[in-house]
Amino acid sequence: MIKHDDCIFCKIVDGVIPSSIVYEDDDVLAFLDISQVTRGHTLVIPKKHYDNFLTVPKDIMHKVMDVAQRIGQADMAVLGAKGINILTNVNKEAGQSVYHFHVHVIPRYVRDEGFQITMKTDEEPKNLPALADSIRKGM
Repeated sequence: MIKHDDCIFCKIVDGVIPSSIVYEDDDVLAFLDISQVTRGHTLVIPKKHYDNFLTVPKDIMHKVMDVAQRIGQADMAVLGAKGINILTNVNKEAGQSVYHFHVHVIPRYVRDEGFQITMKTDEEPKNLPALADSIRKGM
């Protein structure tokens, strides 16, 4: 497996740094985030190092998201969460601080706790058909 010696998540995969493991198989590891935003906040990562969401192969992405879904379901059933946030960040501008692809599974118990996403819309809508066309051309 590709590892980065300075990657904290690779060190967790290797057992160099201890973690509270929630799930593990050959390709995926899920563990409680040491900085619990809410009770049960879990990180789901591929064991192989990929920098972010945009670089991980689709088959591994699917495995990571399957585990994230299963953890979210368990959070609702066992921890009594009322909702779940699923989040991944790409690059520092989006808040990525560890450059090993990971998905946050954040159980939510009440609306105003520990973690908040606020979306501010543009005051005037842009040319959405042209924007959609540009994105399609880049795919």
